[in-house]
Amino acid sequence: MTDSSLDRFPRVSLAHLPTPLEPLPGLGTEVGAELFAKRDDCTGLALGGNKVRKLEYLLGAARAEGAELVITVGGVQSNHARQTAAAAARLGMRCQLVLPRVVPKRDAEYENSGNVLLDRLFGAEVLVVDDESAAAETIARLLHDAEEAGIHAVAYPPGGSTAIGCLGYVRAALELAEQIRGSAGFAHLYAAVGSGGTVAGLSCGLAAAGLEIPVTAVSVAKPSETMARDVEALQSEVQNLLPGIGAVPITWRDEFLGPGYGIMTAEGREAIQLAATREGLLLDPVYTGKCMAALVADARAGALTGPALFWHTGGAPGLFGYRGDLGG
Repeated sequence: MTDSSLDRFPRVSLAHLPTPLEPLPGLGTEVGAELFAKRDDCTGLALGGNKVRKLEYLLGAARAEGAELVITVGGVQSNHARQTAAAAARLGMRCQLVLPRVVPKRDAEYENSGNVLLDRLFGAEVLVVDDESAAAETIARLLHDAEEAGIHAVAYPPGGSTAIGCLGYVRAALELAEQIRGSAGFAHLYAAVGSGGTVAGLSCGLAAAGLEIPVTAVSVAKPSETMARDVEALQSEVQNLLPGIGAVPITWRDEFLGPGYGIMTAEGREAIQLAATREGLLLDPVYTGKCMAALVADARAGALTGPALFWHTGGAPGLFGYRGDLGG
């Protein structure tokens, strides 16, 4: 499979691609393993992150159907919301963000700094609500209001994790295949999983590219069994869009989730500090810190059989909402 196989799907160019593929020698020496990072924190738009790849296809489809307003949902410090707001601004679309309080943090710093500050700077209408039920009701109302006003609106789920959004990560796997062509490649790939779209797209894209790299999916939102079902459903939808492709194996891990989504763990804090002090690399408390914690633990345990790739999905703006948890 090549990039041209994806050309029939509308796409807008938003990201700086290809993102860098970098060795992590300082961190690797610290934990006793050969480590690399795929730097999707460097996708450019709105301080970068993995959601930009999904939005290229989501908003490509939205523009093709004449949408004027994009509505999406995520936690208060949602990276997806921030990147959606920026993408909408670039494309001249209105944006409404519905942000339920799904993390047990209510302080002013958490609810006004980091991603939330950027959401507003990009001109999005930000609606913070109490819970996911209130979020669903709010989105239904916004869609009704748009229809009544004759405005063509589209609404996306958390993380932009639809089959169309997943195509961004099918393309990302093809990009990786080009970057490692002629090399020994990787024995492991670690990625954080929240809404499932990144790993679903990657697993299908790796198979399509002929890269049989097993994926370790580190759940940061739900128990592994639930997350696996969500990803399998997305994989099936992607395979319906791209008949004939398979998916590489996924190993599910949820022991680094801790008390829940968006709640800092001691292992995550250590991983953030190690990446910062050994590599000058910024991770976040919600996604990449917990994923790196899993990779560090496996490296220290001698469980890695060869070079390991950490897929850096971004999220650094969220650090500012966790200053107290990080000892700042």
